[in-house]
Amino acid sequence: MSIINTGRGDDGQTDLFTGERVYKDSARVEVYGTLDELSSFLGMAKHQAKYEKNKEIIEYFQDKIFTLAAIFASARETKYRIFKEDVEFLNLKIDEYEKLIKLPNGFVKPGGTFGSAILDVCRTVARRAERRAVELTKTAPQDRNVMVYLNRMSDLLYLMARAEEQLTGGTNG
Repeated sequence: MSIINTGRGDDGQTDLFTGERVYKDSARVEVYGTLDELSSFLGMAKHQAKYEKNKEIIEYFQDKIFTLAAIFASARETKYRIFKEDVEFLNLKIDEYEKLIKLPNGFVKPGGTFGSAILDVCRTVARRAERRAVELTKTAPQDRNVMVYLNRMSDLLYLMARAEEQLTGGTNG
């Protein structure tokens, strides 16, 4: 049985997957903590999404976030990877959504539907995770596929929010 209350984090440090102790405000912890936040918001989005394809992609993202978080929670090489095929999958989905919906001509005010609003929150949290990852790469370079994946993920979340609005009768469409 796992124990939650170990007291090991009481000094402001935490353990990485690879065993190192780091402060909880380190760039590495910021990245995987932000990914954890994103996964939680995606869970909300999954229960509000009316467009079925969005639900499928949300499930996919939540699974991939475990991989991304494991990569960032490791200070050394690990078995966890984001592959070129993962990035290509996102590019394919982006292309599909761009053909499916009418892209807005300017800025979009979030809130066309409750589901799209949550997806827009997911998009902004994904962008923050990407910014935190960029910050980390200044001292701990990351695989290019990881960085490209983070960028494409927020692009797709934007399109998913617009699809949620346009295909389920919301505004902004």
